[in-house]
Amino acid sequence: MRPFNIPHTYEDKNMLDPDLLKYDIQTSVRWALEEDIRSGDITADLIPADKQSEASVITREDAIICGTEWVNEVFKQVDNKVTIHWHISDGEHVKANQLLCSIKGSSRSILTGERCALNFLQTLSGTATISREYADLVKHTQVKLLDTRKTLPGLRTAQKYAVQCGGCHNHRIGLYDAYLIKENHIQACGSITAAVRTAKELHPGKPVEVEVENFEELQEAIEVGCDTVMLDNFSTEQTRQAVLMAKDKLKLEASGGIDKQSLVDKAETGVDFISIGALTKSCRALDLSLRLIKPEEQVR
Repeated sequence: MRPFNIPHTYEDKNMLDPDLLKYDIQTSVRWALEEDIRSGDITADLIPADKQSEASVITREDAIICGTEWVNEVFKQVDNKVTIHWHISDGEHVKANQLLCSIKGSSRSILTGERCALNFLQTLSGTATISREYADLVKHTQVKLLDTRKTLPGLRTAQKYAVQCGGCHNHRIGLYDAYLIKENHIQACGSITAAVRTAKELHPGKPVEVEVENFEELQEAIEVGCDTVMLDNFSTEQTRQAVLMAKDKLKLEASGGIDKQSLVDKAETGVDFISIGALTKSCRALDLSLRLIKPEEQVR
């Protein structure tokens, strides 16, 4: 698996912690199996307990694959005697009808774990695929595309890993690893200056980012010395002007209503980052298929 040698996030200070990711894989798989199986798979019980099968998983469409370790963990928790042979790796581009993996073991176990395994694989592959589509649109620029916290509940680290497999980058992982001081925080604190100064006092060394809505707020953020400014719903021309204002002073992130149509124009302004919630909240699950191989079709 490509993992858990994970690149730095956009600040080069935070990382998608490999140990956290491993823990989250085990936890999310455990919960997924619990909600699916509960007291037992009554349909799989129709199959003789000693029946063995071989199965193949294929993709029905072109995609970037992500989620192999989640599949491995599903079958590890269902039945650690099931074996999986992967023909691809996370981050790899595959073509429609390509074989992804072969699975051998108890027929009951394969069919019990099938849906949970495919749910993880198709969801994370969908996230990686849309991330690659966006990344390819701006590869001629220096901008880094960031995800957001708009992830599927319980799949935060999983989707952020998938974003990296697709060629984009991670914003902060959660509320604990970096500041993002937005409009409501500023109002509650009294000002941008007050919020940033307090942030630096409470957690020195943590990245401090401030959301601004106009040039006056941008100037205040520059003067108080935050690390990054998020330009909330700035037009392309306003973003270009902001880049000139902030040159050699801090990093700029464009955010708000950015889609495939507006992405390239924003990237070409020279902004450092663009955050896109659609990478994780609007992904479409990949069309995958698992089928048991008939005895006469099996290769020995």
